[in-house]
Amino acid sequence: MQKIEWHEAIDSTMRRAAELASEGAASGTIVGADEQTAGQGRLGRSWESRRGGLYFTMVLRPKVEMRELPVVTLALGLAVADAVQMFTGLAVDLRWPNDVMVGDRKLAGILAQWHDGAVLAGIGLNVGQADFAPELHAAATSLALETGSVQNRDVLLRAIAASVETHVKVLESSGVEAILRLFGAASSYVAGKRVRVELPGGEVRGTTAGLTAEGFLILRREDGTEMTVTAGGVRPCGA
Repeated sequence: MQKIEWHEAIDSTMRRAAELASEGAASGTIVGADEQTAGQGRLGRSWESRRGGLYFTMVLRPKVEMRELPVVTLALGLAVADAVQMFTGLAVDLRWPNDVMVGDRKLAGILAQWHDGAVLAGIGLNVGQADFAPELHAAATSLALETGSVQNRDVLLRAIAASVETHVKVLESSGVEAILRLFGAASSYVAGKRVRVELPGGEVRGTTAGLTAEGFLILRREDGTEMTVTAGGVRPCGA
């Protein structure tokens, strides 16, 4: 049985899960919270974690190398998407590398970090929110807004956790290529999509052209040359 440590409020489930991982917590251990005061997103960004969402971090100990962490992130996205679709019937998309989308609005975000030989899988899913901060109105959505009904967070948590474990087993048994194929089939962003990529040195525009063997995004720029995007915010052109 999974150990679940639940908090009414916490600064970050990732921070607490890191502590437990360092203490030798078993794979599948979960730290969750009704609210995070310092939720973590990718590239050092904050993640709005007001009440109404499902925020948790799983300690995983997959049989993978550290260099395969980008593909673990893709596997986590697949796991969340599959659980949400199965649980709610809602059609979702995956935006490379870590966003679960409904149309052009973000439903969930994922953050994977390597810590003391374990993978910390941070998942934030918008469940019951009826509104968002003004700067997020056009960019975020929730299960309540999309389905018009109240979802059971406890059932969702267990469904997502089971899906995560299933997808990690696929990665371990069938390899990186299996996850890349599944992600490519589930995501409209992997190939043939006109996007703009926000990079530290500025914005680049082009058309997505698949994934590398390491799980990074290939972008064909407007001059016909190709580049590999290892990190950065990917948005549809015009969004």
